[in-house]
Amino acid sequence: MKIATFNINGIKARLPRLKEWLEETRPTVACLQEIKSQDDGFPGSELEDLGYHVLTHGQKAFNGVAILVDKNAGYSAPVEVQRGLGIDGPKDGEGEQARYLEIDVAKEGERPTRIVCIYLPNGNPHPGPKFDYKLAWMEKLRARMGEIWSSEVPAAVLGDFNVIPHDDDVWSPKAMAKDALMQPESRDAYFRLLADGWTDAVRTLNPRGGVWTYWDYQAGAWQRDHGFRIDHILLTPELADRLEAVGVDREHRGREKASDHTPVWARLRD
Repeated sequence: MKIATFNINGIKARLPRLKEWLEETRPTVACLQEIKSQDDGFPGSELEDLGYHVLTHGQKAFNGVAILVDKNAGYSAPVEVQRGLGIDGPKDGEGEQARYLEIDVAKEGERPTRIVCIYLPNGNPHPGPKFDYKLAWMEKLRARMGEIWSSEVPAAVLGDFNVIPHDDDVWSPKAMAKDALMQPESRDAYFRLLADGWTDAVRTLNPRGGVWTYWDYQAGAWQRDHGFRIDHILLTPELADRLEAVGVDREHRGREKASDHTPVWARLRD
């Protein structure tokens, strides 16, 4: 099983790049963030034509997550388990933002694997209500991940966590020191997930850091390789034991009209 996460930064603007990536790399499960589309406006039929089951949790113009499952990999149609964490946005009356989607995937007669796709709040500007919302969302996420852990189902939580865990996960710690992505509270909340027993797949196989998953559109960040790692894959012990390889499809960031993120993947033994 090859699982992947990709913040596409708008499905309408990035659909050609997404289809290229799916056709060239063929992940078994792909978690997408920032689709920026309501469910009924998502071009699911085009991705189904590529051989994928499509589940979405969308929102008009902002946020939104989706999960794609390869029909040709021997898996049954995915089963939705939960959408949303039950936490309202930072503005009064805003309601819940579309940032969380949880499903089960399984082959015939086999135990299901839980897949969770998240788009964690950015939290800027810091300090302020958006940062407070980020920390509250992470607390809700931890609680839900604890419930998944207690169910003893093999599980992976993938997505844009909007947290730079370590100083060697960013081109310049000094340049990002005041950003919400690197605040001690953000990092501590992330490390609490790991302390609960979850494995950071990319970090496990790249312990010295230096792996970027995001390059800003501004100031020539891509051309100067001024990037950082905020797209993560967390695994329960059963899946961590099956971890064979991880990778960042860095080349896709350099294509025309690319997302500012690049796909991140992990390959698990059957």
